[in-house]
Amino acid sequence: MRNTIYILIISFFFSYTNKSRAQVIEYTAADSIRIESILKKAHGKVADTDAMLYFGRQFLGTPYVGHTLENGNTEHLIVNTRELDCTTFVETVLALFRCNKNGETSFNAYCNQLRKIRYRQGKITDYTSRLHYFTWWGEDNEAMGLVKCISSGSYPFTAVQKMSINYMSAHPSLYKHLKGNSRFVETIKKYEQASNGKTYRYIPKSLLGESRTKLSCIHTGDIVSIITNKAGLDTSHIGIAVWQDDGRLHLMHASSLYKKVVIDSNTFYDYSQKQTSQLGIRIYRPL
Repeated sequence: MRNTIYILIISFFFSYTNKSRAQVIEYTAADSIRIESILKKAHGKVADTDAMLYFGRQFLGTPYVGHTLENGNTEHLIVNTRELDCTTFVETVLALFRCNKNGETSFNAYCNQLRKIRYRQGKITDYTSRLHYFTWWGEDNEAMGLVKCISSGSYPFTAVQKMSINYMSAHPSLYKHLKGNSRFVETIKKYEQASNGKTYRYIPKSLLGESRTKLSCIHTGDIVSIITNKAGLDTSHIGIAVWQDDGRLHLMHASSLYKKVVIDSNTFYDYSQKQTSQLGIRIYRPL
């Protein structure tokens, strides 16, 4: 039996306009029940230092499905815990982390956290307000105090990425909401151009096999974005860092290879060596 899709419309007010605006949330009963159940079980029991790993584990085995945020013709908040891709998995876990940190257990509180994480300055306007490139995602979430970019000018951050993104504006036909919408394409292009030329230090994948002592800057629960050499893109995949009992770094992620959320049995080093387009990682720590 297929899940019934619910559309929740919440009216909220902006003091600076004195006007109401509807927030549309798409979800199923299974989604809201699952979120509240997870939060209530964790309430008062899961420490911040353990929370990303704890909440990530709640979704192990969840099917990998892409493009779940493209439903409908207008941008709205979509909650789908039944099907996850690499980005929606991390966003789901971070939203739960934020709720747990604030002592919140309601589905509405979760939706508010997810909106802050997924959209530029936490506001949904249209398709262009979604943080499509993960560099945008990291910068915006850091600016709002939700994560901290972990970086330095020394080991192991020995490589530098210079931003050169244009994939979305150069291939609008690949995106449902850009196809035939020149206004959206131009807006995305302006955001891309504003990012281009910026530089970021990262850890090259050749160092991911080092010991926990040498990679002490990476903590279990950190969000990792994987740098790519694919033209026009900044990252190709994201996940959550996990130090395992073997003393090596592993990746918890929604995997297109395994078709589900896993803690990869391969070390992060071995995984990355098989991906020729991957260059290394940048790290974001939930606050």
